[in-house]
Amino acid sequence: MKFYTLYVFDIFWVCLYNHSVRKRSRWKPPRRLLTYQHTAGIGKGDVSMKVLLLNGSTRKNGCTDLALSEIAKVLNAEGVETEIIQMGGGPVRDCIGCNGCAAKGQCVFGDDMANEVIAKAKEADGFVFGSPVYYAHPSGQILSLLDRVFYAGAEAFLHKPAAVVVTARRAGTTASLDVLNKYLLNAEMPIVSSTYWNMVFGPAPELVEQDKEGLQTMRNLGRNMAWLLGCIEAGQQQGCTPPQAERAHWTNFNR
Repeated sequence: MKFYTLYVFDIFWVCLYNHSVRKRSRWKPPRRLLTYQHTAGIGKGDVSMKVLLLNGSTRKNGCTDLALSEIAKVLNAEGVETEIIQMGGGPVRDCIGCNGCAAKGQCVFGDDMANEVIAKAKEADGFVFGSPVYYAHPSGQILSLLDRVFYAGAEAFLHKPAAVVVTARRAGTTASLDVLNKYLLNAEMPIVSSTYWNMVFGPAPELVEQDKEGLQTMRNLGRNMAWLLGCIEAGQQQGCTPPQAERAHWTNFNR
């Protein structure tokens, strides 16, 4: 009888402990901390935030478009509006360093898409820049464009989260990522990462579709972008403003 009593007593305490653990495991943070996951449109009241995705490839519906579209689908599912800009095969001027944009707030050359991208960037809340790899570097088109839009329209990108993605048949991806990330680093932009380096492999879209991990990386990038946009919005609602950078010193090492 004594043994039976102790056995029942032990069962009682085990059940009580398990109930307590389960109860604690069901605890969730206040809902206000999770609003970014559930809103139909993140940010700006009833207007959703928007991410601009720039395709630096001349080919429509190619490998880069597939990678960017994978990101866009996730962003849309998270309540973020997206727009993919296809650069296409038209000519894009190089920056000539004339500094004429300083007075106008846009590039002095208006015969390509540079000023259109600057105008769209002003309205966007985040960015993804995508490019194929040519000779172990990003496409010449996207480099010429980004040189000009980041120089002429720097304020449109300041402190906005961004990411770069690249596509390749075989190699040159990490070098291309490094080149494109330089634009973001110089514009004080929070860089959105993923679960691997932001790249997919394949010489054709149907082969990129076989890169399951690469496409998974794109989807995780989209989720991280949506999360970061929500965090920034929550911070702004609490009065958190971007820092003011020091710009007093310009050091040249030859003097």
